[in-house]
Amino acid sequence: MKWVIGALFILGISFIIGSDLLAYAMYCLLTLIAVSRWLSKNWAAQLSATRACSQLQAEIDDHIGIELEVTNHGTLPVPWILLEDILSRKAFQHTPPSLELKSSRIQLTMLRGHQSKKLKYHFKCNRRGFYQLGPTVLETGDLFGLHRRFQVRTQPQYLTVYPRVLPIDGYDLASRRPIGEIKVTHRLFEDPTRIAGVRAYQEGDPMNRIHWRATARTGKLHSKIYESSTVAGLTIVLDFHKSGFHQQHEPMRSELAVTAAISVANTTQLLGQQLGLLSNGRDAAERMRQEGWDVDLGDRELAQQAGAMMDKNDRLRPLQVLTQRSSEQFYRIQELLARIELADGLNFAQLILEAQSRVPRDATVLAIISKQDPQSTIALENMARQGFAVSAMINVYDNTEYAQISGPLLSAGIATYHLRDEESILHVCRKQILR
Repeated sequence: MKWVIGALFILGISFIIGSDLLAYAMYCLLTLIAVSRWLSKNWAAQLSATRACSQLQAEIDDHIGIELEVTNHGTLPVPWILLEDILSRKAFQHTPPSLELKSSRIQLTMLRGHQSKKLKYHFKCNRRGFYQLGPTVLETGDLFGLHRRFQVRTQPQYLTVYPRVLPIDGYDLASRRPIGEIKVTHRLFEDPTRIAGVRAYQEGDPMNRIHWRATARTGKLHSKIYESSTVAGLTIVLDFHKSGFHQQHEPMRSELAVTAAISVANTTQLLGQQLGLLSNGRDAAERMRQEGWDVDLGDRELAQQAGAMMDKNDRLRPLQVLTQRSSEQFYRIQELLARIELADGLNFAQLILEAQSRVPRDATVLAIISKQDPQSTIALENMARQGFAVSAMINVYDNTEYAQISGPLLSAGIATYHLRDEESILHVCRKQILR
């Protein structure tokens, strides 16, 4: 527009001073601007792009391949196209980046009429998360650079990178209370409604323990063997409030908390016990932009922003996978922990107050906390007083800081474990067994 205004202004001056040559030059410039504007608009309208991703679910250290194909559907050739596939800013916030590019995702090319070209690039997944791939931004224009067109093409795709699962050696989450219905190694009470087998009669066995059918069949007295019952299972309460994680320790401490949660959840699932998750983090999927991809913009930065993930989220509702025994529990928790991000909504004490009514009492509550907070300590103490079996993982590196956080909890009878690094996850529950 500034070129048109300038050319019209000079054209007016040429009429005033009577310069035919200057007027002719301005006529040529205005014609060139009109033709360039029409060509750039036509070229942009006849372009389309598609994206193909090798996989949308990945593990850490997996390599993901992306193939972009841009097509000129018109008969006129397009002299230049700048093709860029947008990736989430979150993927490049840290060193090393969460998605480590191994080749360029930007390419400058030209297309003849009805021609297609492909751009291939790939990256390595260094960290778990939920990442937006695309949309694709196409930039083209006339040969003189007077008019440029920016278009957002292709719908975005979403890559889920699952957290690393560490095998925990010798983990047993069974609480020693005479309620429940699962076999455990610590036999406190026997459930007369669940027969585990038959054995020979021993002196002192009560009459109601005799298995009369086996006695009649063998001609010798036999007694029933009952299964033991106790509380078993786990509800993981993960504190993912931003205030608990210092910027200089990120993303190591938050990723360690997620790794500990998913590893314990995996072991609990393998034991066949009930399992659940509760957190005050936010789900990255809620931040994704769902519309506005097919737009025509005049600025590259605006085009990139139109395809970016939303940064704000005012969610105050806890993320929860209800505690129950199901073959799908671990996969639900795995999906949620892959997408979870730090939030500044509910703090830990508010999380407990909001969701405690939905936490069952027949499963251990394992809290993973990362800071010294009197309100959090009081919340856990209240749960313990109300009959919950409560344990806590303290996600700090320094031993002094661990002692400051764990001291009030230990005085309230709450078992604590020092979550210092990944190696500590493998042995974090041996104390529970020794007790």
